[in-house]
Amino acid sequence: MMYQPAILGRRTSSMRPWMTALIVAAVVLVLAIIIGLLVYFLAFDQKFYHYQTSFQIPSIEYNPDFSVEHSKMRRDLKQKVNNEIDKIFRRSSLNHHYIKSHVVDFRSSSDGLKTDVLLKFQFVSNNADMIKRQADNILHEKLQLNESFLKIDTSLPYLKDMNEAQAEHILNSCCGRGREFPSMERIADGHPAKKADWPWQASLQMDGIHFCGASLISEEWLLTAAHCFDIYKNPKLWMASFGTTLSPPLMRRNIQSIIIHENYAAHKHDDDIAVVKLSTPVLFSKDVGRVCLPDATFEVLPQSPVFVTGWGALKANGPFPNTLRQVEVEIISNDICNQVNVYGGAISSGMICAGFLTGKLDACEGDSGGPLVIARDRNIWYLVGIVSWGIDCGKKNKPGIYTKVTRYRDWIKSKTNI
Repeated sequence: MMYQPAILGRRTSSMRPWMTALIVAAVVLVLAIIIGLLVYFLAFDQKFYHYQTSFQIPSIEYNPDFSVEHSKMRRDLKQKVNNEIDKIFRRSSLNHHYIKSHVVDFRSSSDGLKTDVLLKFQFVSNNADMIKRQADNILHEKLQLNESFLKIDTSLPYLKDMNEAQAEHILNSCCGRGREFPSMERIADGHPAKKADWPWQASLQMDGIHFCGASLISEEWLLTAAHCFDIYKNPKLWMASFGTTLSPPLMRRNIQSIIIHENYAAHKHDDDIAVVKLSTPVLFSKDVGRVCLPDATFEVLPQSPVFVTGWGALKANGPFPNTLRQVEVEIISNDICNQVNVYGGAISSGMICAGFLTGKLDACEGDSGGPLVIARDRNIWYLVGIVSWGIDCGKKNKPGIYTKVTRYRDWIKSKTNI
């Protein structure tokens, strides 16, 4: 009798179906992550690169208006130059890497006119040298064909590398960039300001405590109220803070000097203006920029909408916010503000009255020295007033009183050369 061979028990998988599915899913996930990282580093790990260059414009003679910020002549020519450079790169092999051009300045030249331009690209870092050469070649090729009003400026190195912080400083150096106009809010009872809406707003502080507001008018100068320094005049005691929050601040600077108007006296409200020099210039960015100063002839009519911003009290003797607040008010004529039931003749020609006779919307304690601004064409913001004084906060028939910046335009220039 032959023995049947032993039937070996078949090994069946001890893994449950859900475990198999889990392993497959894990493998797929790992592969997806690897592929995603490869795609990211190959295609999306891109950085911004900035190059400074200059062009000749032999067909146009220099005009002093080209150096006047926000003049129509300057604005139109800037647009024309930017459009021309856009056209060159949009029709080139660098179309997907080119971001924009930015005209920095115009200057006189023996050949007519020169313009300094900042070019912005985005690409992966290991392509930097190749892309720069390509950009250089594209510009040389196009501008040598006499198809453009722009010509190569042979007096300078063609494309000069610029680090991002310095490039952002130049890109954001125009005055008056701020919030899109307009809303109806208030400081004494208002709404928090959005980041970068009012990039010129500064806080003047002692020992980290906010005392007054101020407005950035250049890389190193602030404009504020003289009465902020009635007690403490030593610049070493003060510090300027930037950003929409007091804590944490976006940036801080020590104060080098404080210049108070020579005719200011603490017992009266006239000539309530001062300039403050920072110990170290700021670098402009989307969050820190300067406000435009109006010419002496700049007019602001009654009922014009204006904004005042600050970290002042939300109401008389009320709490101080940590986040910058804003309020939209209206210009009120000095004649109305000088009526017996309002300020009874106390408003001089060097002051501006703004708010509402009905009260409620107003600046308040702690807003002193801060900006009163107005938007003009293309949303360019001009500083027309400095928070100076008032009776109470938001009280009926007691609107806010501001130092009139146009009245002191020559004084500001004499102290700051701005």
